[in-house]
Amino acid sequence: MSKRYYEWSMLMLRVVLGVIFLAHGLQKISGFEGTVKFFSAVGLPALLAYVVTFIETVGGAFLILGLFTRIAAAAISLLLLGTIFTLLQLGKGFIGGYEFNLSLLSASVALFLSGSNFFALGNLVSSFTANYLSKKSAK
Repeated sequence: MSKRYYEWSMLMLRVVLGVIFLAHGLQKISGFEGTVKFFSAVGLPALLAYVVTFIETVGGAFLILGLFTRIAAAAISLLLLGTIFTLLQLGKGFIGGYEFNLSLLSASVALFLSGSNFFALGNLVSSFTANYLSKKSAK
């Protein structure tokens, strides 16, 4: 596969995964009291509702923008593993259970391993930092 097609596919994966998680995070924010109650009802600490909402919202936004892509993808991967194992989706079986989260997990692991540099603001930050540091060291 050519590098161009690879970068386009990683861009698509990054943006779609980001949109999914940003939407889920914003949904949790809009009904946050219910989110905290849900976490408590399934036996999870209420503090975890804040962590999950933060990871989904900020991680999703970072993926869309291409900022800290690998870090965001790693956090989302851990979140998905927790969802699959903690919310007893394994007991529900593959269909109607954990298949959607498993597909999201595979996408986030792919982004964690490969990154995505095409149309990513992280590239601008990296080049700005490199230019700034090189000018500073030249003085």
